[in-house]
This record gives sequence, C-alpha cells and structure tokens, in this order.
Amino acid sequence: MSGVIREISVKREVLEQFLEMCREMYPNENIMLIRGKVKNGAAAIEEFLIPPFSTYGNSFSGFSPFMIPFDLSIIGVAHSHPSGNVMPSNEDFNHFFGRIMIIAGYPYNVNILKAYDGNGATIPVKVL
Repeated sequence: MSGVIREISVKREVLEQFLEMCREMYPNENIMLIRGKVKNGAAAIEEFLIPPFSTYGNSFSGFSPFMIPFDLSIIGVAHSHPSGNVMPSNEDFNHFFGRIMIIAGYPYNVNILKAYDGNGATIPVKVL
C-alpha cells in the first residue's frame, strides 16, 4: 500500500451520508472511518463507518485505533470542523489514521470539504 494518492473519488450519495451525519452531530465534531480501495494513485471511497467506542465533543472527536478490527479496506478517517475551517490542526495530524483524511466544514456540503495526505498536501476530491 505504498505510493502517493493523487485523486479521491466518491459517489454523491455516499458522501451525502457522511455530511448528513456531520449535520446531525453539530455543534459537536463527527468522526468516521473511510472504507475504500486504492489503485494506481487513486482512492475510491466506498463507505463511511462509525468507529467503535468513538467520542464526540464541542471541539474534538476521536476513537481508539486499538478498538478497530484489522481491515485493510480502511483507508483513512473523515471528520467535521463545526467552525467551518477545513484546515487540519496539529491535533488532526497527530491522530492521522490510514492514508487520507477528509475534513468537512460547517454547514457541511460538498463545497466545504477538503482531503489531505499524511504530509498535509491537499488531494482533489471528485464527486461522482
């Protein structure tokens, strides 16, 4: 599973499920695992999953990576920023999980969404 991810694709209805969960959790942060496949530098997101025993709060969300079953189809983590700012914080990078991170900003639509790799480089997201 090495190599740089240059593009992320996700079906609109799959992405909308994640965004709806963010709207439901507001004003708390939401966090979800990303299940998908990576091939030739492209990640295809198949679904978003609720991590077991995850915690949510006004300015944080998290989960224990030790509670995640071994699953190579988990390619990253997605979470929300109720402030609307989609820039990752140091805390976000300290808890980076997998190969990609998606941040959705309030009011949680496809226009306020960014994806990053572990180095902080942005990755374009193509909504299908």
